[in-house]
Amino acid sequence: MTDPINLIAEWLRGLLAGWGLSSGLVIFIMTLLGVVVTAAFVLLMDVFLVWVERKVVARFQDRLGPNRLGPFGLIQPLADVIKLLIKEDITPIGADRVVYNIAPILALATVLVLWSVIPLSPTVLGADINVGVLFIVAAGAIGTLGIIMAGWASNNKYALIGAFRMVAEIVAYEVPMVIALMVPVILARSMSIGEIVQRQTIWYIVLAPVAALVFLITAIAELGRAPFDLSEAESEIVAGFHIEYTGMKFGMFYAGELLHALTMGALFASFFLGGWRGPFAEQVPILGVFYLFLKAFFIYWVIMWVKYSLPRIRIDHLMEFSWKFLTPLILAVVMITALLDKLLGEPGTLIYTLGMLVANLIVVWITLTLLRTYFRLERKRVGEERPVAAPDLTPAARIERTS
Repeated sequence: MTDPINLIAEWLRGLLAGWGLSSGLVIFIMTLLGVVVTAAFVLLMDVFLVWVERKVVARFQDRLGPNRLGPFGLIQPLADVIKLLIKEDITPIGADRVVYNIAPILALATVLVLWSVIPLSPTVLGADINVGVLFIVAAGAIGTLGIIMAGWASNNKYALIGAFRMVAEIVAYEVPMVIALMVPVILARSMSIGEIVQRQTIWYIVLAPVAALVFLITAIAELGRAPFDLSEAESEIVAGFHIEYTGMKFGMFYAGELLHALTMGALFASFFLGGWRGPFAEQVPILGVFYLFLKAFFIYWVIMWVKYSLPRIRIDHLMEFSWKFLTPLILAVVMITALLDKLLGEPGTLIYTLGMLVANLIVVWITLTLLRTYFRLERKRVGEERPVAAPDLTPAARIERTS
């Protein structure tokens, strides 16, 4: 069954061809329309995310959230957009105006670019490139460039420190993220995101739960959300790299963060939850879009749950957690996955599935055992180094002791 999106696309293609336009010009116009429609849809979804985020955090904190403008406060995000548009646009004295103004555009645009390679349904995909995973990693690096540009061009030491912190955190956590992405690549034997989704007859979160968990943790760190939001440690560096931005420029950073969280949810769904796959998705392709966003919003809710539940961690602990724990763990998982993929035969069989799952459970058991041993020894070491407190003497005993 042809989905409505492709029916409209075929009708437009025939209409443009009927006007006498060349085939190359028709392809260019259709591609441009596809980019505009996708970007508009994602940005409208971003406005909805503002309402979702505020409602969810209100429930976590036992509040009502937006409830005045429109039913259930649904029009509140539009009021927020209008407020940002009419706020005064300030550029700091001494700032590099060109770089300062490009940074928020780059921060939002790089997130929009990621949607070009995410398959929304069996028949709706922007660009089916055979190195889609590599494209995701490269686009994320451009987003890092936007952050350092904003911090450096603002002519503010707090913004610069916030940018340095954020870039150090992103670089540290991109290493285990990229390694974790190698697991679905090995399982699907392809770097095309479309192929990875197509071959998930069994969700890869079943075959590789450790890689899925590492990807989720590193995604939260790349987003800069709690407990990894050290770029916005208010008691130390005020509000991080975007402290000097006002109005819609700040709004673009905020919109990029919300949209990036949903994008990570969509990527997690594509790599580990089967993407658009679901009941009757291949027969009714439009259902694939529903399944993908259902899974993406679930992961987005998990990210919000973590953000509004855990406290911020210290910068040295944050870096050590990546380099000393996540990176060695995911390296071991990748090596085990690659070895078992050769030994267990064809993917999809019962032996292959059970072998991968049992191997991941063994890795979890070994990791927990090592952590328990380490923490027991650490507590013992700290207890031995701690000075013994003097006995609590009575006033009469103190006088006698001093005399």
